[in-house]
Amino acid sequence: MKGNAKVLEQLQILLNNELMARDQYMAHAIQFKDWGLNKLHERLHHEMEEETEHAEAIMERMLFLEAEPNINAQEKANVGADVASMFKNDLQVEYDVGQSLKDAIAICEREQDYISRKMLLQLLDDTEMDHAYWLEQQLRLIDMIGVENYIQKQMV
Repeated sequence: MKGNAKVLEQLQILLNNELMARDQYMAHAIQFKDWGLNKLHERLHHEMEEETEHAEAIMERMLFLEAEPNINAQEKANVGADVASMFKNDLQVEYDVGQSLKDAIAICEREQDYISRKMLLQLLDDTEMDHAYWLEQQLRLIDMIGVENYIQKQMV
């Protein structure tokens, strides 16, 4: 089934975002593991897996729409140097991905591609209600109890 060019352009943008987010979460997860922050390693590894699932869903949809996904067009990851900067960088990625998803959903609606729209709505829910919300909580905890106390709770 031949896909709409405008929708496919948005799907490629989203694929680029998801692949970059995957790589950034992977880098942060590995850094947390190296630092002995096992709880954070587990959580960010989980986020990396979810970003991979998002990328897979987008790629499958693109292939169904007879487009060739370009997996070499992703942006550069923004790896942080400490816990707070890692969370802030990851949160910015989630905000950016969320906006890109909203833009793509609007285009899918205009172009009457309701199947892609449905898939993207699920990705938006994951982005806002799971990924971004969790990161906002962690940054709020750091502000409330201090980074040292926060880090101490992550060393299990």
